[in-house]
Amino acid sequence: MNPSMYSIILSNVAIGTIITMTSHHWLLAWIGLELNTLAIVPIIAKQHHPRATEATTKYFLTQVAASDMILFASTVNAWTTGSWDISQLTYPPACALLTLGLSMKLGLAPLHFWLPEVLQGTSMNTALIIVTWQKLAPISLMFMVHNSINPMIMLIMAMISTLTGGWGGLNQTQMRKIMAFSSIAHLGWMAGILTLNQNILILNLSLYIIMTAPMFLMLKYTTSKTIKDLTTMWTTSPQIAAPLMILLMSLGGLPPLTGFMPKWLILQELVTYNLAPIATIMAISALLSLFFYLRLSYIATLTMHPTTTKDSNKWRFQPKPLTTPTMTLTMLSLLLLPMTPLFCP
Repeated sequence: MNPSMYSIILSNVAIGTIITMTSHHWLLAWIGLELNTLAIVPIIAKQHHPRATEATTKYFLTQVAASDMILFASTVNAWTTGSWDISQLTYPPACALLTLGLSMKLGLAPLHFWLPEVLQGTSMNTALIIVTWQKLAPISLMFMVHNSINPMIMLIMAMISTLTGGWGGLNQTQMRKIMAFSSIAHLGWMAGILTLNQNILILNLSLYIIMTAPMFLMLKYTTSKTIKDLTTMWTTSPQIAAPLMILLMSLGGLPPLTGFMPKWLILQELVTYNLAPIATIMAISALLSLFFYLRLSYIATLTMHPTTTKDSNKWRFQPKPLTTPTMTLTMLSLLLLPMTPLFCP
């Protein structure tokens, strides 16, 4: 793809999200979602490969269906209340339909069916955009209408998402699918806290992006697409293997790393609202995610032992140093837990 055209398309992706995040009118928010979807489609399809075409088709149809549900819900609400203001969402059927539409856009279970397949058919850069930037617009809409969303619906979807993300990632060998199920699990934690404490939601989303971005960048730098590729990481790029191991454990929420902070605060908030059974289920599901993260950490560092291999470099890859932004994000994703009292006075 022409670099100038690629820059224009990326700009439209950003503009669509910004329009949705700053709008107070349902039609304007829907226009931003549509602009965002139409701009990301050529980015997914630019590889000219059957898997990329399949991923583009699945993504486009799913996002269009979700956008239609959002437009229909906002129209029904405007017909009933006489207002197109996003904050005036009061008609219960419209609230339920809007929740389903935004959940499908995000990839919350049980509407997660498209996310693993789409990520598997895209490049690492595009997958990074889908699991980070593309979540901002739907989550911002959920944030604006959180008073109108049924808390029990969100809590049920949160439990299903955390269980699906943990259970689904256990049997995967493709790194992009593993990261897709990781995204589903993290979205479940965000959905669980959405109607209870919006400050923790923003904190969780920020830390999720900070941890996920260097993860994808490291996988891109080491050309690691499967679990098997991780076994040669120490010989090809030893300066990435150790941070990657710790980053995986942080994504799993292992204390005392940064990833433990949002899970700790969310579980504490659920117990405060007398939702201990839901907190227990989500904590158990976090153990499933932690298991496959620890397995990946073990595989990535398995070749650190000098007897495991005698090759100094993989023939198809030369070691690359980590860039400064990647190292900065990696350090942030590992060392923020001591700052927890600043976020929850």
